[in-house]
Amino acid sequence: MNIRESIEEREELLLSHYAAKRREATRDIEEEPDPLRTAFQRDRDRIIHSKCFRRLKHKTQVYIAPGDHYRTRMTHTLEVGQIGRTVARALRLNEDLVEAIAMGHDVGHTPFGHVGEYALREMVGHFNHNEQSLRMVEVLEKHGARQGLNLTKEVRNGILGHTGETVPNTLEGQIIRIVDRIAYLCHDYDDAQRAGMLTSNDLPEEVRTYFGDTPSSMITAMVKDMVEQSFDKPKIVMSGEIESTMHVFRQFMFQNVYLAPALIPDRNKAAHVVKNLFTHFMEHPEDIETYVERDGLYSTIDIIDYVAGLTDQYAIKLFKKYYLPSITL
Repeated sequence: MNIRESIEEREELLLSHYAAKRREATRDIEEEPDPLRTAFQRDRDRIIHSKCFRRLKHKTQVYIAPGDHYRTRMTHTLEVGQIGRTVARALRLNEDLVEAIAMGHDVGHTPFGHVGEYALREMVGHFNHNEQSLRMVEVLEKHGARQGLNLTKEVRNGILGHTGETVPNTLEGQIIRIVDRIAYLCHDYDDAQRAGMLTSNDLPEEVRTYFGDTPSSMITAMVKDMVEQSFDKPKIVMSGEIESTMHVFRQFMFQNVYLAPALIPDRNKAAHVVKNLFTHFMEHPEDIETYVERDGLYSTIDIIDYVAGLTDQYAIKLFKKYYLPSITL
């Protein structure tokens, strides 16, 4: 028996019968099992070593180019993974699957976060970052070889279902679906305080009563409720009171942070950058550095993939190159 087999055997003894088991994981393209790592460990490692994951360090969470201590998509992703593993361990579910889904859930995010997502959607009619995250790992990594990272179906299902209409089939995926929201609400609130946009006194009374007024107490309240309500059950749930308070907190954050007037000018500028780059590459696809030709035609999906994959910094660099005059002093 090798190390991987030993890990899988321990899983059968220790994990909940509701947990996803690594030995049952399947891929579209069958592979020889790794002697050391289980299938979900390999998936996590493949995502972390991918280019789309590395680009997250230069993609906006909420604040565009704000400073050293604000969240980026990368730090948000790591925080989702950490909170998710805490929940999974308490429920005796598969921590490695939770972490793999967390690491991949936002790799399809555009430059400038949701601002870029909405801008691309306005240009093409349909664009969702969870679907693009799935496309990243299924197709675009490994130079678009139509194989991608060949992740397990459980990880891919969790990535797609972390938001939107598709609810993940596994409890591990359902954890990330809720934990993603917990992480961004609490940590965006923390960043809003750092930016001087909010103080703890601004929180709705219901939020202060159930969650407290610090990011740590908020996360603790929601995670504790998730564990208590979901223990040894076939679905990840929250109590009515906590779920309702979370909704109040989310409405508060949209009104006071995500749609705050102070952030609108920079968001409009970011949307302008994304829209104009999409227009430019539609007219000049030969300028795409990683251009992929299909049947001799320039495909709109190639343009979408390229623009969606840009980091904030590189998008601004390209915008200056194509839309601003050079200055000679």
